Formats: sequence, structure tokens, C-alpha cells
Amino acid sequence: MPSLKKYNLANEKVGEISLEDDLLKAGESLQMIKDYLIALRANARQWSANTKGRSEVSHSTKKPHPQKGTGRARQGFLGAPQYKGGGRVFAPKPKFDQHVHINKKEKKASIRHLLIEKIQNESLVVLTYEQLAQPKTKIVHTFLKGQEATGKRTLFLGEGVFDAENQNSSMVKYDSFVKSLRNIPRIQFKLFPNINGYDVAVNHRVVIMEDAVDELLMLLKSGC
Repeated sequence: MPSLKKYNLANEKVGEISLEDDLLKAGESLQMIKDYLIALRANARQWSANTKGRSEVSHSTKKPHPQKGTGRARQGFLGAPQYKGGGRVFAPKPKFDQHVHINKKEKKASIRHLLIEKIQNESLVVLTYEQLAQPKTKIVHTFLKGQEATGKRTLFLGEGVFDAENQNSSMVKYDSFVKSLRNIPRIQFKLFPNINGYDVAVNHRVVIMEDAVDELLMLLKSGC
């Protein structure tokens, strides 16, 4: 029977969470997951690149040099692309809305599949978290070193939903812990309901807080 290993911040193993075999059955189409990840990356683009073309640059309309008698090729405008400060050829322009719709069921199924892969590869562990009195980067670094995650992309997942308008959101209880992560490169902290498939796929290891395990189990059960 598969299980999730549980550690404390001192990287001491303090238990396991057993999982039923049915929870780790991933029957999602790999093509669907690929399309979902591509759509996520496409939707992250701003499409705001804007460069001036020949008709938009501000230049004198005077000819650069006489058309005849110099032995040089005829030129008609200093704003032509071959001149410094001239307009761009086939310049990028802001595009219309390029948003790709993502079906909610496909999103949920894709995230579930990617998390199952992490569990099967033993790249997902549970952290028993007690609120730190003050930020301590050394404590978190010791944990990452014990998990052989130093220098690797690591995603920490907490319980709850972040509400930007409500300062008393779920992030408050993780405040000291999140501050302890700020000086460690390649580390990301998110609340479980706010993750997307790219967050899971791009990180080598996933560390889920013990209070967020119920949300993980609910997601795994949704595909049974």
C-alpha cells in the first residue's frame, strides 16, 4: 500500500499516511495534460509587444542624399528600416485576446494526475508544521538539505485560499514560514487550492503541510 512520508522541520521522520491503491489510479489522457500545460503558458503571455513601423516613426521627409550623381543607391526616407532609428519590418504588434479556454474538469484531472506522479516517484512528502515564533531561514534550509532538495525547485503547499482583499487570510498563519523561504532560491509557497498544473510539473519536489493533506486526499478521491 502506497504512503506519504511525514517529516518535521528537523527532517526527522515522524510517521506515514497510508493511501489506498485506488486513489493513485491515473487514467487521464497524456495529450489532455499536454494541452492543459500549453494553454497555461499561452494564457500567461501579455501579447503587449508594440514596435513602430516605417509609417509611425518620427523623421524628416527630406531625402538622405541626392538621388543621382553620388553613385549610391537611391534612398527616399530616413525612417526606412535600413537606417538607424528607422521603422521595423514586420514589427510585433499587440494582438487581440489570445486566451485559451481551460475546462475546469480537465484542469482538476490534470493537477490530480501530476500530483499522483509525484507521489509515485516519492517526490511528495508531508511536513508537520508548527508556527515559527520568528523567521528562521536556517531551519528551513536544514530541512531542504535533509530532503536532498537544496538548489532544486521545491513547491510548498499550505491549507486555505488566499484572499488579497482580506488581510486575515489563510496566509497569515504561514507568515513566519514564508518569510523564512525568501532568501532560498528556487523555492515557491502556495496555498493548495491556488495551484495549477504548471506549478506541480516544473518543481522537482512538493512538500505539503500536514493541515493541507485533507485537501490533497479530496482531490485524489475526486478521480475515483
